[in-house]
Amino acid sequence: MASENASSVKSKIDRFFEVTKRGSSFGAEIRGGLVTFVTMAYIVVLNPIILSGHPDIAGKALDFAQVSAVTALTAGVMTILFGVVARLPFGFAAGLGINSFLAVSVVGQVTWSEAMGLVVINGVIIVLLAVTGLRRMIFDAVPVQLKVAISVGIGLFIAFIGFVNAGFVTSTGLGSPPVGLGKDGSITTVPTIMFVIALLLTGILVARKVRGALLIGLVVSTVLAIIAEAIFKLGPAFVDGKPNPGGWGLTVPEFTGSLVSLPDFSLIGAFSFGGFERLGILAGIMVVFTLVFSNFFDAMGTMTGLSKEAGLADEKGNFPRLKSALVVEGVGAIAGGMTSGSSNTVFVESGAGIGEGARTGLANVVTGLLFLLAVFFTPLTQLVPSEVASAMLVIVGAMMISQIKEIDWTEYTVALPVFLTITVMPMTYSIANGIGVGFVSWVVLHALAGKIRTISPLLWIVAAGFVVFFARGPIEALIG
Repeated sequence: MASENASSVKSKIDRFFEVTKRGSSFGAEIRGGLVTFVTMAYIVVLNPIILSGHPDIAGKALDFAQVSAVTALTAGVMTILFGVVARLPFGFAAGLGINSFLAVSVVGQVTWSEAMGLVVINGVIIVLLAVTGLRRMIFDAVPVQLKVAISVGIGLFIAFIGFVNAGFVTSTGLGSPPVGLGKDGSITTVPTIMFVIALLLTGILVARKVRGALLIGLVVSTVLAIIAEAIFKLGPAFVDGKPNPGGWGLTVPEFTGSLVSLPDFSLIGAFSFGGFERLGILAGIMVVFTLVFSNFFDAMGTMTGLSKEAGLADEKGNFPRLKSALVVEGVGAIAGGMTSGSSNTVFVESGAGIGEGARTGLANVVTGLLFLLAVFFTPLTQLVPSEVASAMLVIVGAMMISQIKEIDWTEYTVALPVFLTITVMPMTYSIANGIGVGFVSWVVLHALAGKIRTISPLLWIVAAGFVVFFARGPIEALIG
């Protein structure tokens, strides 16, 4: 009887998430959810580093431990919510573009609570755009070739993130060349060598079509990293704010003290809507405009790329339960502002779980539950070094770039906007920038090449919006 009940529950879960229908399995969803979590887990450390490292206009900085707690909590809740409502394998967490914008450009003018209130307003606007169908209309107005270019650009972008986070590509500090290989053109550190080992090991497993290749690569490489740290005692890349050449990036692969910690959720609800009063209406509108554009198009681009990588998008780039996905993504911004962890959005690292076989929201439930556990097991979350996780991003980037074969390069009105979309993303470290340059150049080239009738009216409006977005610095200066 118990086995029959278990079989019935499994069958209901299968039908709800369409596991079998999408050619997946429970094992693939669990592995995919686990891999997505591991590649995203760095946000529990990186987000508080970014947010707590910048005092606001009142001289108050956010507490690192509190930000870490709400980062994991919000990521867990939103990832599960998205998985259950949209039923897609796209993990959620604090968006790196927006948290950096808040820390660097906004809190010098307002308090942290007021900055988070602006994030909430941004989320409400995005939800309204999704509910009214306008966000879907904009999504549908994007030409298929640009949607493919967005996917390819994201592949290059996450690979570049992986190379940089692993220390394989570093800033030279020079005007030209701006970046170089390792240190002075050589791979000299153990962490970067571990990245190379993880990359090659996982690449071999993927090439040999080993089931669970990414997960196996992660686990084996992490064990090797733990052994390397035990032998060489490298420590973190920064000790007391001072550089430690040859140290590990964000996390050191070693057991230190207790693996369990009690979370502090004091930041939940610590937001206010006083930002407009302090900034002024026009300047406040420009900040919200920037947040909306970044949130809107980063998420749209990421979901487009991930859905195509998962084989869930049709020939026009649309994917199942699109409206629900767009609404929940807006809710993520609201939730991130209300918990003071910054706007939560779809994470491009979810491609690692998709590469492992995840095709449904069941993988999100696994990822989300692991984030909720991470609230109490932050030390364990930090066990996987960013160098090993970065190798998985490069592997997935290589998988995503294969979609470039779908682009027609013979028509230059298509080729140039597509090329700009693909290259600007990694070069400017922004998905939204790549999309914006692609949209603007698509409209300009088609309009002046005698193809003005092929341009959707909505695309004209969005391209004009991006022109304002790119010129927001001078505009804000004039307003000020």
